[in-house]
Amino acid sequence: MNFIKNNLANAITLGNLFSGCVGAIHLILGDYQTTAICIILSLILDFFDGFVARALKANSNLGTQLDSLADMVSFGLIPGLAMFKMLEPFGNELLGLHLPIEIKYLGFFITLFSCLRLAIFNLDEDQKYYFKGLNTPSNTILIFSLYYAFKETQSFSFLFKSELYLLILTVLSSWLLISPIKMIAMKFKSMKLQDNYPKLALLIGAILILIIFKTVGIPLVILYYIFISLLFQKQLK
Repeated sequence: MNFIKNNLANAITLGNLFSGCVGAIHLILGDYQTTAICIILSLILDFFDGFVARALKANSNLGTQLDSLADMVSFGLIPGLAMFKMLEPFGNELLGLHLPIEIKYLGFFITLFSCLRLAIFNLDEDQKYYFKGLNTPSNTILIFSLYYAFKETQSFSFLFKSELYLLILTVLSSWLLISPIKMIAMKFKSMKLQDNYPKLALLIGAILILIIFKTVGIPLVILYYIFISLLFQKQLK
């Protein structure tokens, strides 16, 4: 019984990793819809592994390391692959110049900076009630949902007509991952209303955006999350 208690959270984390692996393969094959399902499943499992570990008092250094390694695939490799797919149609052309490599490989800078962000997070003891920089799940949602919305409805088509815009998005995404900007975390230090204004503003705004814009609103929610976090910088501590 103790074995199950001590390893249930780790098994959930490995489920996150498995889902991320499946999602990455389907994205390579062009099946972005299955990838979307895998990302949702990974998000759910990523939440519950920590919840289960705390509930069973089974937190461990092994669990911490497994969590980051699983996230590296689900929320590090997948957004890099999504940008790879976005840049693929442009070949080796950048602003009319012919480069020695295809620019799609530059999309993996998101993967590199996701790895760096996860390593920094593991060493930073300050990020208990807020994130420093955009967390990897949010970044994955931002990048992949732009790709998904374009494939489904041709939304955000202006991005996909220009390799420059996509590369700017790659640079911005990579920087946000390791930026010093404090970001809201849905962890409650207290139940006082005044201590939770940022979370309430985020939750209410996100719901309204999704009601109005539906699937297209998903990347807008992440942009709103960044905006609200910037607005409440002083309250995040």
